[in-house]
Amino acid sequence: MFKSSMMVIAASAVALSLGACAGNMNSDSAMSGEKTVMVGGAPMYPSKNIVQNAVNSEDHTTLVAAVQAAGLVDTLASPGPFTVFAPTNAAFGKLPDGTVDTLLKPENKATLTQVLTYHVVPGTLTAADLMEKTKAMGGMYEMTTASGGTITAEMKDGNLYVVDDKGQWSQITIANVMQSNGVIHVVDTVLLPG
Repeated sequence: MFKSSMMVIAASAVALSLGACAGNMNSDSAMSGEKTVMVGGAPMYPSKNIVQNAVNSEDHTTLVAAVQAAGLVDTLASPGPFTVFAPTNAAFGKLPDGTVDTLLKPENKATLTQVLTYHVVPGTLTAADLMEKTKAMGGMYEMTTASGGTITAEMKDGNLYVVDDKGQWSQITIANVMQSNGVIHVVDTVLLPG
């Protein structure tokens, strides 16, 4: 498991630097009656954008640090809409030792950006949309990512998965986390372009 102190420091710095973007969970949001989904110990508000919600999830500190290092904060805070397949810290922990530290180095920004944008599909695709399109396409629905690569939605044993170019399966563990600029589906494995 990836437990680098550098990552913890970087993630903390990112959370602080994005704090102005995220705002505080104030009583207006809590009392708004919004239907929230809990992700990483925090409610995700449909009235907030992807960045504003992601910075509050304890399960996505590595992803938030990576988004900051790649310079994608403004993009993911823009109107979109986007469908984001968001790997958890545990998903990043499945990568070989040192991979995340290497990707976060400034000289690897282009590679990091490619990996992150490989998890983003333009438009809003809910789990129901993905299942419907998968059935209509004979069991596999291919999507073009923001990086220009392809990922495929597939159903297996009643669960929804996303499969990358390398044939690696990533299960959607929390679906339909609605955002003001799209939707997040939490996944358990980092998707890698071919």
